Amino acid sequence: MQDYQQQLRAMFVPEEEIPAQHRIEEIHQREYLVNGEMRQWSGDVSEVYSPVMLPDADGVLKRKLIGTYPVCGEYEAMEAMEAALKAYDNGRGEWPTMSIVDRIKCMDKFVYKMIEQRTLIVKLIMWEIGKSYADSAKEFDRTVEYINATIDGLKDIDRQSSRFEMAEGLVAQIRRSPLGVVLCMGPFNYPLNETFTTLIPALIMGNTILFKPPKHGTLLHYPLLEAFKDAFPKGVVNTVYGRGAVVTPGLMATGKINVLAFIGSSKVANDLKKRHPKVNRLRAVLSLDAKNAAIVTKNADLKLAVSECILGALSFNGQRCTAIKIIFVHKAVADEFLKLLSDAVSALKPGLPWTDGVKLTPLPEPHKPDYLKECIDDAIANGAKVMNEHGGVTAESFVFPAVVYPVNEKMKLYREEQFGPIIPVIPFEDIEETIDYQIDSPHGMQVSIFSNDAKEISALIDPFVNLVSRVNINSQCQRGPDVFPFTGRKDSAEGTLSVHDALRSFSIRSLVATKLNEANKQLINEIVNDNDSNFLSTKYIL
Repeated sequence: MQDYQQQLRAMFVPEEEIPAQHRIEEIHQREYLVNGEMRQWSGDVSEVYSPVMLPDADGVLKRKLIGTYPVCGEYEAMEAMEAALKAYDNGRGEWPTMSIVDRIKCMDKFVYKMIEQRTLIVKLIMWEIGKSYADSAKEFDRTVEYINATIDGLKDIDRQSSRFEMAEGLVAQIRRSPLGVVLCMGPFNYPLNETFTTLIPALIMGNTILFKPPKHGTLLHYPLLEAFKDAFPKGVVNTVYGRGAVVTPGLMATGKINVLAFIGSSKVANDLKKRHPKVNRLRAVLSLDAKNAAIVTKNADLKLAVSECILGALSFNGQRCTAIKIIFVHKAVADEFLKLLSDAVSALKPGLPWTDGVKLTPLPEPHKPDYLKECIDDAIANGAKVMNEHGGVTAESFVFPAVVYPVNEKMKLYREEQFGPIIPVIPFEDIEETIDYQIDSPHGMQVSIFSNDAKEISALIDPFVNLVSRVNINSQCQRGPDVFPFTGRKDSAEGTLSVHDALRSFSIRSLVATKLNEANKQLINEIVNDNDSNFLSTKYIL
């Protein structure tokens, strides 16, 4: 174990041995965006340390400082909110009343400026959260694709809304209108992509934004602040920096936040929602905790199941809400499955984010290795074993994945979302055991079922579609494609995200209606022909 620990420690090489194209200069942010201005900050700052460690002169490994960012307070947060409120102006502001065509032009300009920052942002994703270069680049590119798909989705919605509807002697035009001020808070694991899956649709629908970057993954948004400033009218996008516990409760307590868009823990989401004094006015779009299960039956293709479970459980070290976080395997095939799974884990390549073919990287949260050790020790104390060689071996910020078996209800790993590289495995005899687990679980996001027996799969599909939001057959749990609905039941989500669903989540159907008579026909035609209203219009966006 000590020998392998030393091998892992040896990954952390001196800075001069890091390929030149992947080295990073420290970035000390002293600006934040409010009311269309890049305001200077001279107060406290937060230091950003990478999970990538470097040996000092004595060979002691230390996290590399990659920069600092402002630690603003409640006063600055309130300034940002006032700017957003002013820009929205009770729905009368420039942005909420702007035509769809002109909003799309603004978003196109933002995307152009965003792409100019690709190299730096990809590098910052790697250094801030330890994501591999390939996955960091993929996150950036997928985010650009998501924005373009959102633009196309809005065009589709607008084209469908460009006609008039007639019923019971009334004529009406029905379109989607913005909701107001949106507080947008994203997660550290996909700090760009997941954040933008709420921020972008909220923005393009005409809402004004308060944007608080995630704790891990803050600096990577800095290169985009100028793009937001230049692409959108002043006050439409405003940043909120500082400790979440300091700056967000007061914002919610004002009752002036119309939408909470949050991706993170249900505990934080519940606390924020409770602080809002006008609960009927608050719409929440939330993606929260998950403990997605995989079910491997005796009729499964075990090699396929292992391949998909490895992807599902250990992509980005298992730090995904859509990760497979517990596996049920039938006792008849448990031994063979565990052997294949352990061998597959052992074959994964550990390394630093820029290492070619790397599959396992350091963890961004400083206290995560200690928590994972607690989970493993607790499982061992309650009768489980680590099944794979080197499972759970830790070297500073790096933890080698552990396959833990047999897991039971006494263990932390049975219920808690580990959000890291541990694969708990539970043996079962009766398929009802897997259904009972999901019934009792506070989570309800996804499940993966592995079997080649159509009747067996059918018997599982029908109960699980009413327990989780997505059932995956012979494939890992995942979010995409972005045109598919992404949501969850119970404590796992509120609202639905996909390209079209997100646009609907951040808007409301509004209509203009009148009695169908000659005088009103003439009135409506005059408004439409003279292009006097951005809402009441038959313009068709191509």
